[in-house]
Amino acid sequence: MLKKIFLTFFVACIVAIMAVNWQLKQYPLQTLSIEQSRLFLVQSGIGLKQLCQQWRINQLIESCFGLEVMAKLDPSLTDIKAGMYQLNPGTVLSNVQKINRGEVHLFSFTIIEGQTFYQVIDNLASLPFIQRSTYIYDKDKVQKALNFTGENIEGWLYPDTYFYTANDTDISLLKRASLKMQQALKEAWQQRQADLPYQSAYEALIMASIIEKETGIAEERPLIASVFINRLRKKMRLQTDPTVIYGLGDDYKGDIKRSHLRQPTPYNTYVIKGLPPTPIANPSQKAIEAALDPLQSDYYYFVAKGDGSHQFSKTLDAHNAAVRRYQLKK
Repeated sequence: MLKKIFLTFFVACIVAIMAVNWQLKQYPLQTLSIEQSRLFLVQSGIGLKQLCQQWRINQLIESCFGLEVMAKLDPSLTDIKAGMYQLNPGTVLSNVQKINRGEVHLFSFTIIEGQTFYQVIDNLASLPFIQRSTYIYDKDKVQKALNFTGENIEGWLYPDTYFYTANDTDISLLKRASLKMQQALKEAWQQRQADLPYQSAYEALIMASIIEKETGIAEERPLIASVFINRLRKKMRLQTDPTVIYGLGDDYKGDIKRSHLRQPTPYNTYVIKGLPPTPIANPSQKAIEAALDPLQSDYYYFVAKGDGSHQFSKTLDAHNAAVRRYQLKK
C-alpha cells in the first residue's frame, strides 16, 4: 500500500514537472491580448509582479505564473523602468524586455515653416502627455523661461520635428527649437555673401521670415530674396503684403484691402522704409540660406501668378502689365 502511494506521488510529481516545463517552454510564445499598439504608463517604483497584475486586471494577460517563473531564471526581467511605453501585439516577454531596456514611447511635435510664435504655441498646447506651463501664451514670460536675450522670440523657433517623452515640458521643446535656430542662423551668417545690406544676423532672420511667407516654392526663394535685396539697396520700400498682414494681427480677416496698405503699423512695408522691427514668422533653413545667399538679378518686382509661382519684373511698367494679366485678368 505504501509503495503504491509513493508510486502515485512520484508519477504526480513527474506530471507536474512536465507541466511546468511545458508551460515554461510555451511562455515565451504567449502574446499580449491586444490587436493593435496601445500606450501604457509604468509608474515609478513598480515591480514586475505589480506590472503583471495590472496587465491581468486590464485583461492583457491571463496569468502571471509563467512570467514570475521566467523572472526567477532571468532576474533582468525584474528591472522595470518607469515611463510611457507603447505595447505592441506580440509576446509578453518582448514587451517586458522593452520596459527593461527603458524604450519609452517618443511623441512628436512639429514646427511648420512659416508659423508664427502663437501658431506654434497653439499646436504645443494641444500635445498629449506634456507638462503645460500656465504662462505659455505670455511671450515675455516664455522668453524669460528660455533665457532668451533678444527683444522678441518671434522668428527664433527652428521649423523641424522634435521628439519628446511623457511628462517633458512645453518650455523644454521651445528651448530646443530656439537653440537650433540660433545655431542655424550663426552658421549661415558666417557663410553669407559679401556686401549684403544687413547690419546684423538678426536683420537677415527678419528677411528670411518675409521670404518664407512670400512663396511656398523652394526654388523661388533665392530669386524672391534678390528682389528684396535690390529694393533695399535702392532705398525702395519692400511693399510686401505678409508684413502688412502680420502688423494687422487679429484685425486681418483673410482679405487684404487697399486701406490696409495705407494703415500705419511698424510692419507695414508700404509705409515704413527698410525691414520691419522683427521677423514675421519662423523661417525655414532654405529661407535663411536664400536671405544670405540670394541670386543676382535685375528684378525689383514680382506678382503672384495664381498657381503658387510668381512673375518677376525689372521695371514698374512690366510689373503693372503682369498685375493686369495675373491679378486683374485683363
